[in-house]
Amino acid sequence: MSTRPTTTPPAAPRTETAETPAGTARITWYPARPARSARLVLAVGHGAGGGIEARDLVALAAALPARGVTVALVEQPWRVAGKKVAAAPKVLDEGWRGLWPALARPGLPVVAGGRSAGARVACRTAAELGAAGVLALAFPLHPPGKPENSRAGELTGAGVPTLVLQGGRDPFGRPEEFPEGGHELVEVPGADHGLAVPRKADPGQEAVLELVTASVADWLDRLVPA
Repeated sequence: MSTRPTTTPPAAPRTETAETPAGTARITWYPARPARSARLVLAVGHGAGGGIEARDLVALAAALPARGVTVALVEQPWRVAGKKVAAAPKVLDEGWRGLWPALARPGLPVVAGGRSAGARVACRTAAELGAAGVLALAFPLHPPGKPENSRAGELTGAGVPTLVLQGGRDPFGRPEEFPEGGHELVEVPGADHGLAVPRKADPGQEAVLELVTASVADWLDRLVPA
């Protein structure tokens, strides 16, 4: 079955709020289609510099419901409150822990995911929350130009099966900089931290998003077989 992304997410998403110790979070649901096909929930948080409108999150929400995956795009309390600057890591973790019960669906495992700062949150909290796995989109291995300030321990310490999708020219960590073992890594050719490629790149943006959705779908199929 194709995982080809569309330019808009599936019709009729459902939005709800969840109260957390860090404030009110928001979850936008894209249910598996048909509902009886649902086999897991993929909960994905955004980064520090943007929201759930990120191209990769939109593509996943468009492609995965047809594969029996209910996608939950999560907005942290600081973003819901309209703040411009992300909360501290400890506060982000508090928000994620607090909304986790709202992600549970009877009989369905929950995979924790996120892009950039959201991926760090998912890695730091996965084991304690009982996540079935972690999806890390554009994991910020280190600040740009400062490889000595590595965050590899958060990734390798996730304690659950982990998939990393990393742009080939991501200044926060190129694929070859990542440690081996403890996770699967898929390089997104020519992509930056936002998984964007130059206008005339080959492969182009649409093909890159197809790679992202297909890679995630394949990994989820192996993690939680239909």
